[in-house]
Amino acid sequence: MKQHLNSSPLAICHAAAVAALAALLFASCVSMREYESLQSQYSQAMKGWNLSKQELQELREENAELVRQGQAMTVAMSDLSTARQECEATVASINRSYAALQLRYDTTVENYMQQLTGKSRDLTKVNNLLSQRTRELNEKEKAFKVREQALLTQQRELESRQRELEQNTTDATQALQAKEKELESLRSAVARALVGFADKGLQVETKNGKVYVSMEDKLLFAPGSWTVSAKGVEAIKRLAKELEVHTDLNIMVEGHTDNDAYRGSTAVKDNWDLSVMRATAIVKLLLKEGPAINPLRVEAAGHGEYAPKKPNTSAANKAANRRTEIILTPHLEDIMQMIAH
Repeated sequence: MKQHLNSSPLAICHAAAVAALAALLFASCVSMREYESLQSQYSQAMKGWNLSKQELQELREENAELVRQGQAMTVAMSDLSTARQECEATVASINRSYAALQLRYDTTVENYMQQLTGKSRDLTKVNNLLSQRTRELNEKEKAFKVREQALLTQQRELESRQRELEQNTTDATQALQAKEKELESLRSAVARALVGFADKGLQVETKNGKVYVSMEDKLLFAPGSWTVSAKGVEAIKRLAKELEVHTDLNIMVEGHTDNDAYRGSTAVKDNWDLSVMRATAIVKLLLKEGPAINPLRVEAAGHGEYAPKKPNTSAANKAANRRTEIILTPHLEDIMQMIAH
């Protein structure tokens, strides 16, 4: 590359220009034609010099690029050499692994052949056992078919029973709906019969499939007494006449008090006694005013202070808790029998 640069056209042109100038300097006198010729030669030499200078720059750049490419190739060769070493190491590791696997394979095959000889003997035993099990299975299959036939019979019976139960359920549902209508009709009839006492502590409502007639003690009893007041007698008379019409009801009379201690001086000693006496008084009055009511349908119970409607924290709440409840329950035995059967 160095030799090539020294013999370039640039050097040649430069030498020619120097020679021409020297000729001018050493010639004491030249003609105009000779001067112009020399001037033209000098211009041509300068053009050649500039072109050579440009070529020199391009050659230098080309040389620098070649140097960079050579360095990159050197790095690539180094990387390839490293990768080759790694590949050779990997191949050596694979060869070692293959040798180990081959050894394991040979050992496994040898063990398998030994086991196969033993398994062949075991297979004969298994075949004999299988034949025995097949005979037993055939016998069990026959028994299963007999059992299956019995189960099919039971299934048909169950399906028939299910259809019967579904029909009973439908009938029971319709009967319950009819009872609910009767219950609502009963509630309306009782409410109409006792309409004049609604503002005197009397309430009629349907709850849990029952009609509740709740009367506060201010309507029925004086404080601490179980003698029914005149207003109370009138209310019970109206209720008794209505209950005589409905002969399929169970009647429960419950007495309730607040939690204030009983301070009477009679045989009654506490709120529980008082609630029982009041319930019994209402039962007797119902049976007196409604002679058609079957006494077997009537019960009396006293809860004292132990089933309050509201917390006994105020006078209003205590007044609501001092009550007698007449609970009317329709007969559901026929409906229950539908469901049970």
